[in-house]
Amino acid sequence: MSTIAITPGEPAGIGPDIALKLAQHNFNTKLVFFADANLLQQRAQQLNIDIEIKVIPDLNHVDQHSVNKLNVYHVPLEAECTAGELNSKNAHYVLDCLKQAVNHIQSGFVDALVTGPIHKGIINEADIPFTGHTEYLAELTKSNPVMMLTADSLRVALLTTHLPLRKIPQAITSDRIELIVNILHHDLVTKFGIDKPKIIVCGLNPHAGEDGHLGHEEIEIIEPTLIKLRQQGLNLIGPVPADTAFTPKYLEQADAVLAMYHDQGLPVLKHVGFGHAINITLGLPIIRTSVDHGTALEIAGTGKAHESSLISAVNLAIQLADKKN
Repeated sequence: MSTIAITPGEPAGIGPDIALKLAQHNFNTKLVFFADANLLQQRAQQLNIDIEIKVIPDLNHVDQHSVNKLNVYHVPLEAECTAGELNSKNAHYVLDCLKQAVNHIQSGFVDALVTGPIHKGIINEADIPFTGHTEYLAELTKSNPVMMLTADSLRVALLTTHLPLRKIPQAITSDRIELIVNILHHDLVTKFGIDKPKIIVCGLNPHAGEDGHLGHEEIEIIEPTLIKLRQQGLNLIGPVPADTAFTPKYLEQADAVLAMYHDQGLPVLKHVGFGHAINITLGLPIIRTSVDHGTALEIAGTGKAHESSLISAVNLAIQLADKKN
C-alpha cells in the first residue's frame, strides 16, 4: 500500500480547508499531511468539521487512511495565521512543508507528493526568489521539470512555464524543445502506459507563423527540431496553430498537446475541467500531482471551497505510485 504526502500549501488560503474535507473521503492508501497540526485543528473548528488529528513523530508506522482522521507530520508555522490574511512570515513554513515531504520521499518513506495551492507573491515578498512549485521541486531534486495538466482525456504540457510573455520567444530553443518533448514522450510511456504516444506541438505565433509572415520561430526553430525528433522515432504533429490544435479533428488523434507557454494551453484545459483537473510534474525523480486552482483567499475559512481537484490529484498520485511499486 502506497504512502502519499500532502502539503496543503498557503496556510491562509483554502489549502487547509480542502485538506480537512479530503479527510472525509475514503482512500485505500496511507495519507500523511505535512502541515502545522494546530493550524488544521483551528481551521477544523472554524469550519465545524469533527476530525481526529494524529501527530506522527516519524513515518515508520503510518496507518491506512480512515475517514475523518488525519495523520499529520507536524511542521510549525512561523507566525499565527488567520484565514484569508496573507503573512509573509509564513513563507518559509510553506517551503519547509515541501522540503520535509520531498526529503521523506527521497528517504523511501513516502511514494508520492500531492500539493495544495500556494501564493507566489507572498513568498517573493519574504525576499525568497520563487516562481512556482514546478521550478522549486526541480531545484530540490536537481531535475528538469515539465508541467502538464490533465482533465478527462485532455493532457496539456508546457514548453515554458511561469515566464513573462516578453521572455518567451528567446526561451524557445531547439535544445529546450528536444528536452521537453523527450521527457513528455518518456513519461507518457512510463507513467501513463501509452505505448507510442502522439503529441501535438503548437506553434508560437498566430497561424503558426503564416509561412514566416507572422513570425519566424516555427520555420527557424520549431519545425526543424520536430523533423529531427521524428527521425528518432517520435510521433509528433505540428507545429499546429494554437487556435485549431484543440479542435476535435486534432485532439481525437493525440495523447497530449505541447503548448509553447502557460496561457496558450491552460485556458483551454481549465475550461474543460476546472475543479477536477490535475497538475502533474513530469521529469522529476518523484511523483508529484497538484490541484488546478489557487489559494482563493476570499473564501478561506468559509466552508465554500470544494475538494474535488484535490481528490482527483490524490487518486492520480495513488494510481502512479501503485504502478511504480
